Amino acid sequence: QGQLGESGGGPVQSGGSLRLSCAASGFTFSGYAMSWYRQAPGKEREFVARISWSGDSTYYAGSVKGRFTISRDKAKNTVYLQMNNLKPEDTAVYFCNVRVGGYDSWGQGTQVTVSS
Repeated sequence: QGQLGESGGGPVQSGGSLRLSCAASGFTFSGYAMSWYRQAPGKEREFVARISWSGDSTYYAGSVKGRFTISRDKAKNTVYLQMNNLKPEDTAVYFCNVRVGGYDSWGQGTQVTVSS
């Protein structure tokens, strides 16, 4: 069971960029894939991006592919989400996720608000 803490959200204009960070603890960070999800008001939580335990493989939702980049720093036990060319439809609370021993851990989320 891991502990996760997101940061880096905030207001941004359409076309702008933000970098989200997720600090991890309580588990062997280098041994697990890490993911980002988001939840917009009135909608279900949806997958955004995932990075493999090694960092060699990444996966993206179609809506963010080419604009968002997930990465990880094993020395800092941190996973990042670089978000470029943001759109109003990217407005959501962004959550970091890890599945350890079949159990999903989530952070508290960080709000991203994109204005047109």
